[in-house]
Amino acid sequence: MDNATFEQMSVAENLIDAPQFLKEGQEVAIAMNTETEQPVSVELPDKIVMLVTYTEPGLKGDTATRTLKPATVETGATVNVPLFVNEGELIRVNTKTGEYVERVKE
Repeated sequence: MDNATFEQMSVAENLIDAPQFLKEGQEVAIAMNTETEQPVSVELPDKIVMLVTYTEPGLKGDTATRTLKPATVETGATVNVPLFVNEGELIRVNTKTGEYVERVKE
């Protein structure tokens, strides 16, 4: 939806640079073809905050290692996170690489 005009538009998934991280209501940049007024690409912000919906339990005190484990985020995408990240926590994810950046404090 265009925030200025509230006009709704449909965009093909193949035009989105990281569809696995697209959340409902998230702001994105849409490049439009000026002649046809059709979207040509959709770019998510470089880093976004995601809720971890599933991961194996973390290990208390294990913050120094670089060992990673898979975690499922709210969009269903899988991101490798450090062992200390637990289910229900917010993490920042790089949408360009799909990598964990940091844990977000509420």
